[in-house]
Amino acid sequence: MENLGENQRFIESYEDYADAIYRHCYFRLYEKEQSRDIMQETYLRAWEYLAKGKKVENLRAFLYKIANNLCIDYIRRKKESSLDALVEEGFDASLEGAREIERKSEASRAISTLQKLDELYREVMIMRYVDDLSVKEIAEIMGETENTISVRIHRSLAELKEVFVPEE
Repeated sequence: MENLGENQRFIESYEDYADAIYRHCYFRLYEKEQSRDIMQETYLRAWEYLAKGKKVENLRAFLYKIANNLCIDYIRRKKESSLDALVEEGFDASLEGAREIERKSEASRAISTLQKLDELYREVMIMRYVDDLSVKEIAEIMGETENTISVRIHRSLAELKEVFVPEE
């Protein structure tokens, strides 16, 4: 990196986005440790890229693109995880209060419903509604047009309505 300003910008990006990048990875992989590793690898790769003097206009989108690619690489090496993996990793709501149990149950249903979506649809839904990325940022990350991403989000919502079964 050329100057102190770029170093400070990178440090601030870690403070601003590291947790969100972790959540993004977690909702893609459902594995806590692997998600943490990918988040750290994302920042390492971004640092190496910037240390070579290369410029990045939208650092947030750049970080998500790296994280997204690392998640895809990991998924290709390992078959899809399931909610069973979450339970095996220690997810246990039995010690929580009634509201916490209800919140975790709703989150579990949401995750389960998201898993029913096609990978492309699931990916844009996570980026838009979990990571709170704009359509423009998602388009930049995925290398697609904003219109394509908007259509995917619309179709994802329509598909979610079809596969979501409300709890009675």
